[in-house]
Amino acid sequence: MSRTGVRPTSKTRPVYRCTECDAQAPKWLGRCTECGAWSSLVEERASTVADGSTATAGVVMPLAEVDPIAAAGRPTGVPELDRVLGGGLVPGSVTLLGGEPGIGKSTLLLQAMGRMAASGTRCLLVCAEESVEQVRLRAGRLQALAPSLLVVAETSLPAIAERVREIAPDVLAVDSIQTVFDPEIASAPGSVGQVREGAHRLVRLAKDRAMATVLVGHVTKDGSLAGPRVLEHVVDTVLAFEGDRHHALRMLHALKHRYGTTNELGVFEMAEAGMTEVADPSAMFLADRRAGLPGSVVTAAMEGVRPLLVEVQALLSETRAPAPRRSARGLDGARLEMLLAVLAARADCGVGGFDVYASVAGGYRVQDAGADVAVAVAVASAFTGRPVPEGLVAVGEVGLGGELRQAPQTARRLGEAARLGFRAAVVPASTPDVPGIRLLRADHIGDVLTSLELR
Repeated sequence: MSRTGVRPTSKTRPVYRCTECDAQAPKWLGRCTECGAWSSLVEERASTVADGSTATAGVVMPLAEVDPIAAAGRPTGVPELDRVLGGGLVPGSVTLLGGEPGIGKSTLLLQAMGRMAASGTRCLLVCAEESVEQVRLRAGRLQALAPSLLVVAETSLPAIAERVREIAPDVLAVDSIQTVFDPEIASAPGSVGQVREGAHRLVRLAKDRAMATVLVGHVTKDGSLAGPRVLEHVVDTVLAFEGDRHHALRMLHALKHRYGTTNELGVFEMAEAGMTEVADPSAMFLADRRAGLPGSVVTAAMEGVRPLLVEVQALLSETRAPAPRRSARGLDGARLEMLLAVLAARADCGVGGFDVYASVAGGYRVQDAGADVAVAVAVASAFTGRPVPEGLVAVGEVGLGGELRQAPQTARRLGEAARLGFRAAVVPASTPDVPGIRLLRADHIGDVLTSLELR
């Protein structure tokens, strides 16, 4: 009961939220009980939309009468980006483009906005991190200047909403969501509360105006998107822009996509004129490969529905250290350790007295187990000093018993290998025939090493 004798309702009771972890508390506390942060609880202002008093009511209608054409995407003019988006940006959709600082998010976004504006689409770019002069210099280098591309340097959410109402753009881009803020929220830009409220307001603005919106987001050291998890939940699409900053290759894939599949992959190369599309990434990965080198094996990896041929390399160095080094670049380190144990226990190929270095050339990271056979063969080839036959590709998973197992979409992988001129493939015994390539079937990794004369 209050001092007036009236019990406070849910509409009048204040809510305190932690700016660090987003935890809620019924009263102010000096220290958050969830994350332990001091002086991080702030009172959250009431939202009229949450009460339902100002929310716009939706129209109830039969699902069969909904026009599916309204969800058709507007092409961005960047083919690899359109591939991942399933055709383009859908009006009213909100897309979150995440990636490490300096990976090329702003460059890709500016290229897409420039090409859309050149086709007559009215675009507004909110640069919350850079000045308009910096954006103009980059746009000139990328040839992304168009009369329909408008730019404003703004960080205030109310001011951004006002500019949108004045200009009425077809596409809005905010770079980045971590730097915009609402002056009515008592926390710094980039905090949990600011990012959450900014995402909610921009999503509502996009839905109300049927305006395609792109938000740029940074990632933390562990690779996850900075800010609260609600940021990923409220948007329609989450795109991850990844790559090794020391290599020119960049890859774009969808972690979440309400308007299409998440199995597509976009491949770009960082060049002087911006992001250029890579039409044949497999050929690019193998362009500088040296034939006849011990420890080198080609495998076919899968990114969604797109097969990619990459070179797996292994190098062994004799050591007297009690704990030999195991280094994996572009591969899962734990899986490399497991394959070395299988080789020692099941194939009589122990490398306990050697440092083992395994790498995927070109800066690509193999995520699936279909490269197990290639890694095992590469290690055995480096151990014996004998190269594998030219024109050979290895695809398959290796179990703890040394048995070879099928990799998903093996036919697609081998078809890509045949297209690039590979004549033979080491595969599990259950693999069906694939036109254009001869299959060397095996049940066990030891049989593979015997047939390739690597043991």
